[in-house]
Amino acid sequence: MAAADTLSNPDAAAASPALPALPASLDAFWMPFTPNRKFKQSPRLIVGSEGLYYDLADGRRVLDAIAGLWCVNAGHRNPRISAALKAQIDVLDYASNFQIGHPAAFTLAERLARMAPEGMDHVFFTNSGSESVDTALKIAVAYHRARGEAGRYRLIGRERAYHGVGFGGISVGGIGRQRSTFGPLLNGVDHLPHTHDLARNAFSRGEPPHGLDKADALEALISLHDASTVAAVIVEPVAGSTGVLPPPRGYLKRLREICDRHGVLLIFDEVITGFGRLGTNFAADLFGVKPDLITTAKGLTNGAVPMGAVLMRDAVHDAFMQGSVSAVELSHGYTYSGHPLACAAAMATLDAYLHDGLIAQAAALSPYFEEGLHALRGLPGVIDVRNVGLLAGIELQPWAAGPGTHAQAVAQHCLDAGVLVRSVGDTIALSPPFTLERRHVDQIVDSLRQAIAQTAQPTDTPA
Repeated sequence: MAAADTLSNPDAAAASPALPALPASLDAFWMPFTPNRKFKQSPRLIVGSEGLYYDLADGRRVLDAIAGLWCVNAGHRNPRISAALKAQIDVLDYASNFQIGHPAAFTLAERLARMAPEGMDHVFFTNSGSESVDTALKIAVAYHRARGEAGRYRLIGRERAYHGVGFGGISVGGIGRQRSTFGPLLNGVDHLPHTHDLARNAFSRGEPPHGLDKADALEALISLHDASTVAAVIVEPVAGSTGVLPPPRGYLKRLREICDRHGVLLIFDEVITGFGRLGTNFAADLFGVKPDLITTAKGLTNGAVPMGAVLMRDAVHDAFMQGSVSAVELSHGYTYSGHPLACAAAMATLDAYLHDGLIAQAAALSPYFEEGLHALRGLPGVIDVRNVGLLAGIELQPWAAGPGTHAQAVAQHCLDAGVLVRSVGDTIALSPPFTLERRHVDQIVDSLRQAIAQTAQPTDTPA
């Protein structure tokens, strides 16, 4: 059987060839976004992966319905990507891109520019989504200064938004528990209202019909602060970590119109939606709105090596290309910007998306994915289903035990049944690899149906 055939077949390959030894203690590692004491009382450890599946330390193989963490779009240990990494490490392990470079970074940047919306022909490499966001915010502020508008320093984010964990990202982000821990954040930041409208938009498919008016809050904020002080607006085209919130119809276009009217840059955070998650190269393509900057990471390398990238309009890039050719145009960067291994993984990943047809495959399967998930409507406690492309959220009625407890219970039952889903608040989030088939969609939906039924409480009522 060919290596590629194992991508969607749990029986085609045994567990990963060399399983790591389990640690003697779990105390030293402070895990991110995790209740560490609770986890270490009953740890869940992944020791291998193949295609759509994870191998757990207890010997079980589970279907990964969240693509690692929204990122393993081409399947785990994709043969094309693994081969590229193995070949690269034997040629060049590391090279700086500070005033010297290596060819792969330039080649990858050119490929990304061809893949991006027209006129976004320049790329700045980072190592994560958080770094991409902070980079984009810095570029936006520096862009206005380069054009003689140093008074434009304000940044506008949105309630319930997630933009990573840098001080810039959590400042423009809008999830309270991620902001309150760290005290005062960046000055000059304001937030648009979120677009979630359960009363009018529950069980919408794709863009919900109501909420265009929420974009008009941007006009009010710009008026409040004076347009001459506003540098940029940043939004996720589809808000992911808050529970998968697609934009209302026309919402993103209205934001674009308002930004154009006032000379404000528009940034799309496509760390989750970039590289085919919605069935198109970028969310900007699906919604027909071209931002000034796009932040990316996750699916760029299929999660195999940390990497991010900021794509920008030519006019943004060109504003910096003034003055002495010996001057550093942007005093910003990272030791690992454009790392050779990351570039190799990214180029192989783009080959999988484009040449192996995985983005087209994701688009083709999206209607079946949608139908399966919306069939959960009417189950006890299911109050909404939201979806676009291979991205979905099933919102559950909160329990008196506390926020998130309902979704956590459902997620645990799914894991016990062999399917890994993600709970974000009281929403179950799904973002499976593009290599899945209809039978895998059926398995995901069936596990959710059973888990929702098994965890139902008397207070859960169908929507």
